[in-house]
Amino acid sequence: MFVSDFRKEFYDLVYNQRVLLFVASDVDALCACKILQVLFQCDHVQYTLVPVSGWQELETAFLEHKEQFCYFVLINCGANVDLLDILQPDEHSIFFVCDTHRPVNVVNVYNDTQIKLLIKQEDDLEVPAYDDIFRDEAEDEDLSGSDSDVSEPSEKRTRLEEEILERTTKRRQRREWEARRRDILFDYEQYEYYGTSSAMVMFDLAWMMSKDLNDMLWWAIVGLTDQWVHDKITQMKYVTDVGILQRHVSRHNHRNEAEENMLSVDCTRISFEYDLRLALYQHWSLHESLYNTSYTAARFKLWSVHGQKRLQEFLADMGLPLKQVKQKFQSMDVSLKENLREMIEESANKFGMKDMRVQTFSIHFGFKHKFLASDVVFATMSLMESPEKDGSGTDHFIQALDSLSRSNLDKLYLGLELAKKHLQATQQTIASCLCTNLVTSQGPFLYCSLMEGTPDVALFSKPASLSLLSRHLLKSFVYSTKNRRCKLLPLVMAAPLSIEQGTVTVVGIPPETDSSDRKNFFGRAFEKAAESTSSRTLHNHFDLSVIELKAEDRSKFLDALVSLLS
Repeated sequence: MFVSDFRKEFYDLVYNQRVLLFVASDVDALCACKILQVLFQCDHVQYTLVPVSGWQELETAFLEHKEQFCYFVLINCGANVDLLDILQPDEHSIFFVCDTHRPVNVVNVYNDTQIKLLIKQEDDLEVPAYDDIFRDEAEDEDLSGSDSDVSEPSEKRTRLEEEILERTTKRRQRREWEARRRDILFDYEQYEYYGTSSAMVMFDLAWMMSKDLNDMLWWAIVGLTDQWVHDKITQMKYVTDVGILQRHVSRHNHRNEAEENMLSVDCTRISFEYDLRLALYQHWSLHESLYNTSYTAARFKLWSVHGQKRLQEFLADMGLPLKQVKQKFQSMDVSLKENLREMIEESANKFGMKDMRVQTFSIHFGFKHKFLASDVVFATMSLMESPEKDGSGTDHFIQALDSLSRSNLDKLYLGLELAKKHLQATQQTIASCLCTNLVTSQGPFLYCSLMEGTPDVALFSKPASLSLLSRHLLKSFVYSTKNRRCKLLPLVMAAPLSIEQGTVTVVGIPPETDSSDRKNFFGRAFEKAAESTSSRTLHNHFDLSVIELKAEDRSKFLDALVSLLS
C-alpha cells in the first residue's frame, strides 16, 4: 500500500527498531541511502546495510538475515515485482519500498499489511482499480460444483433449469472479467519507466522532520542528475524537479555579506548553474570533453574525418587557440574562462546545437574544490562499475558510497579519473561500431552486438555502463544514418558477459526522439521471447529491460523478438 505520511507510517515505526537496508547498485539509490544513513545516525537507529545488484542477491541476503529483523527497507528495488511471491517472508516481516521503477506491481499496491510503498502519489501511476484485478473467491466457489442429477421430480426441474442458467451466466461473466483483467494488466505492465528520484523522496522525509542538511540536499541533486544523465526521465520532469530543488538550495545557501565573511574557508556552498552539458570539462581539457561528450560527439559526427574538421571549425569560430583548448581547464587563461560559457553557447547555436547549456547545480568545498552534479554522477558510477578485479562488487559499492562524502574527496577524484577512461572507451566503441556498420536493422528494432576481444569489453558487461553505451550509440546512429525509418527505431544491444559460461548481457533501449516519454517496452518483450523459444535467460536485474542470455540461444531469441514486435 502507498504510505501517505512518511514520518508517521515509516520513520516513527522503525525509530526504535533494528532495520535492514537493501540498496540497489545505482547512483540514485546510493544518494537515498546516504540521506537515510544520516537520519538514522542522528536518531541512533540501528541498521545493517546490504548492497544488492540483482534479484538473486536480494533473495540470498533476505534468507540470511530474515530471522534477525522485522523491518526491511528496499531502495530502488522491489516495487515492480510481486515482492512477497519472490521472498516468501514470514507474516511479521514488513517491507518499506522506496523505488523509482514503474509500473508498481498491483499486489504490492493492494497489500495493506506487509508492503509499505514510499512512493510519491503525485507521480502519474495509473494503478488499476482493485475490483478490476482481484475478485472474491467466495463468489465463484459454487461455479465449480457439478450439475445435479436430471432425473428429479418435475416440480424441481424448473428450479434446476434456473440454477443451470444462473451458473452458466456466472461462468460467462467470470470469463469476461478474466479477459478484461488480462487486458488491463497488459496495458498497465506493458511499459517500464521511472518515477521521482528516491534521493529526492528521502530528502523530502528529512525536510518534513526539519533534519535536512546541505549535504542531504546535494545528494538529492546528484540522485536527480543520475536520472537525467541516464535518460531515465523526460526533460520536462527533470526541469520540474530542478525547480523544486532550486527552492531548497536558495533556502540553505542564502547568506548576506556579513554572514559570508564570517564563514570558515572550507564550508560547503551549493549553487544553481546554467552550465554547459560537457562531461567533466572542469576536470579535463575542453578538447577532450567536447570529444567524449555524447551530445557533441553525435552532433559533430566525431567518428568521421569530416566531423573532426567541423570541430576545428567550431573552435575557430569561438576564437579559442588550440593550445588553450588542449590544456587542462584549470590552467586556461582566466580571461578566456570568464566568458567561456557564453562563447561556446553562441558558436553552438550557429552549429545547430540549441541546448548546449542546461539547468544544473554545482558544489564548492572551500575555494579549491568545485564539482558539477553530473561530474559526481559519472565519478560515482565509474567507481561502482569499475572493471578492476581488485575487489568484490561490495567493495566497489562501499568505495562509491564513500566518494559521496566530502571527507573522502580523494576517492571522488579517483572516480573522476576512472570516469574519463569510461567516457573515452564509450566514444571509441561507438566510433568502431558505426565505422564497421555493426548497427543493423532487424525490422522492428536496431541490433548491435559487441564481439569478444573488443577493447574495453569487460567494462560493457556491466548493466549501467552497457545501458549508457547503448543510449549514446543510438543518439550517434540517429545523426549518422540517412534512413528516416531507422531514426525512429529502438535498439537492442548485446555484450559478452562470461566466456566460461557462454553468456551475454542484452539491453533494450527505447527510440531516440525529442518527444520520447522514456517508456521502455523491452522488459515484457524479452520475457515473452524467452518463454516462447525456451531460451536460457536470467532476468536478474532490477531493470526488466536488462537480461543475461546464453550465447547459443541468441539467434532464436532474436528471431522470436522480431516476430513478436513486427
